[in-house]
This record gives sequence, structure tokens and C-alpha cells, in this order.
Amino acid sequence: MERGDGNGVDLDCLVIGGGPAGLTAALYLARYHLSLKIVDSGKSRAATIPCSHNHAGFPEGISGEELLERMRRQARKYGAEIVEGRVTRLDCNETCFNVEWGSGSATARTVLLATGITNRRPQMDEDLHDQALMRGLIRYCPVCDGYEVTDRKLGVIGSGGHGVAEAVFLRSFTADVTLVAPDAAHDLGEEDRAILERFGIGTIDGPACAVAIHDDCILVDTPEGRHSFDCIYPALGSDSHVELALQLGAALKDDVLVVDSHQRTSVSGLYAAGDVVLGLDQISHAMGQGGVAATTIRNDIARERTLRRPRARR
Repeated sequence: MERGDGNGVDLDCLVIGGGPAGLTAALYLARYHLSLKIVDSGKSRAATIPCSHNHAGFPEGISGEELLERMRRQARKYGAEIVEGRVTRLDCNETCFNVEWGSGSATARTVLLATGITNRRPQMDEDLHDQALMRGLIRYCPVCDGYEVTDRKLGVIGSGGHGVAEAVFLRSFTADVTLVAPDAAHDLGEEDRAILERFGIGTIDGPACAVAIHDDCILVDTPEGRHSFDCIYPALGSDSHVELALQLGAALKDDVLVVDSHQRTSVSGLYAAGDVVLGLDQISHAMGQGGVAATTIRNDIARERTLRRPRARR
């Protein structure tokens, strides 16, 4: 769907990131008859979801990869082009953005960043992590799947206020929650300890390392011994993929991109949606932001130039 506009600009919009936010935006943009391309590095967190039961419309659940494939197929149906690659350069001048990735480059009137975040993993073998994740022995989102661990024995790998908050959130699903320090002894203030005591949440000092799967449980070694959990939740934070936005000087707050209510960043023509901006880390939320961003892009472009003129009916 690469048409150009006669002024040396290849695309109306280049979407960076092929997760739920980017693919939703691409679908909307294509159906608005705008020229676009998606550059996707293939690292969407959604692809790692074994089965989501939290996504409306799929009563039996759906895997993250299947959902993404359906969304890619739908976006392509309306002309969206999806290319594999990691964008390494993003800059702009008065008329357009210049974008480069491993196998190509383009100029675009606007850019949508849907680059997401990466969860920080607990200390453990990488293959063991991936196997445990697929079996539901490691989970990263209690909002998504807390229901699935109802009345199970849980370990939360984390410390400080973030770890305490996650443990307390999970306490509404099960009475058996233990906060395990990832690196060393817990460094908790009196208030945090009072909260844990009030909710009946135990603590184990670290360093902690998940070492094996046994009898559908995951085993975690600490200086206090080996502990068995039905599931562990890492509460170690995440890293936002904002490097490209920083190349343009876009504003950040708490390591995520600042956007207005229409998904505009502080840089004119640059938009952002999904987990790379502040919000609930949920597929449905990311998709909603993608739709808002695409519609804003369409309307902002329409204020600057005439869009496609529909053909008259005969």
C-alpha cells in the first residue's frame, strides 16, 4: 500500500511494532485508505502468551501467537504491508520522518511507535524459563491470569514496594502467597512489613534461583533451602523500548512515553500506543490505544492535505 504523495514522501504512516497496538492501528489506517508499512522485530510480548482467557470474544481462550496471526491476516487483507526488521534509525525534518531498518528504509509523514516493553526475568536457565512459561508455572500478569491460579501456592519474586504490591494483588486469588527476594535479604520498611503481615503473606530471603520443574511445580533455591510453588510471578519491573523516541527528543515520564488523550507524543507527527506508554498492560487496552492513534493520525493528516477522493457511483 505504498503510494507516496508526489512530494518525496513514501508513506502516510510507518508503524514500528507488530503487537496488538501496532496491528490494530495498521488495520484502521489501511481502512482509512492511508499508505502505510509495519516494521516488526517479532518480539511482541503477546506472542509468549500460551493461552489468554482474558480477551473478550474467545470463550475457550486463544494463544498470543494465534491472535497475532489473525490480526496480521486481517491487516494484510486491507493492504497493510508487514516487513520483518528492527528499526535502527529514526529522524525527522520539516516534511517527514526518515526511517531505516535492516533490509530497507522509508520516508513517512507520520510514525506510530508501538514498540512495547520487555519483562525482566528471574534468575534461571533460559530454556527452563520458556518451558515453565508455556506450562503456566511462570506468569507475568496477575491482571490477565490471576483467575487461573485461584487457591494455588504462589511465589512472588520481588522486593520493595513493587513486590509487595504484586503479592497483595495476588492475595485476592489465593491465601498462599510468599514474597521471595530476588537478590539478597529483604529490605522492607515497617509499613511494607505491616502490609504483608495484615494480608498473611510470608517472606523468604534471597538470592533466589528457579532450578527445576517437578510434579507440575517449579522449584526455587534460596539460602533458606529449596521451595516448591505451583506458580511464580516475577515482580522485577520491565524495560520500555523508547530508544527510537529518545532519538527525536520525545518526552518521557517514569520511563514510558508521554502522550495526550489522542496518543500524540511531544514530537509533532510522532504517535505512540500500547505498553510503551502509561496504561494498563492489557491486550484490549493496547488495541484501544491503537485505534485512537490511527484515527488521530488520519484526522491530523486530513487537516494538512486532501485525502483520497471517493469515486462517484455510476
